[in-house]
Amino acid sequence: MTWMPSWKYHLFVCNNKRPPGHPKGSCGERGCNDLLLALGEEIERQELFEAVKVNTSSCLGPCQQGPTLVVYPEGVWYAGLRPADVQELVTSHFVNGVPVERLMLREA
Repeated sequence: MTWMPSWKYHLFVCNNKRPPGHPKGSCGERGCNDLLLALGEEIERQELFEAVKVNTSSCLGPCQQGPTLVVYPEGVWYAGLRPADVQELVTSHFVNGVPVERLMLREA
């Protein structure tokens, strides 16, 4: 029998780091580590560790809008996230199933 994870949501958070001064910038220099810490704490606080899996990722592409995060299975993209956004994001999207429009990635 093959084991399949039972997560409802699978998050990929960019933690790519480019050298300081690189013209594209990177999520690493825009606070992805603080975001990852806040996500982990909030997911644990709301006891969602069996429903929400968080993984880090290399570059997801929209570097200038970072840190970026993509949520599967829906393929919802978030950008410019800060630790202060995490409680709203987790409660709205991962508890209530309603993505947070104001935090979504905008076309450049």
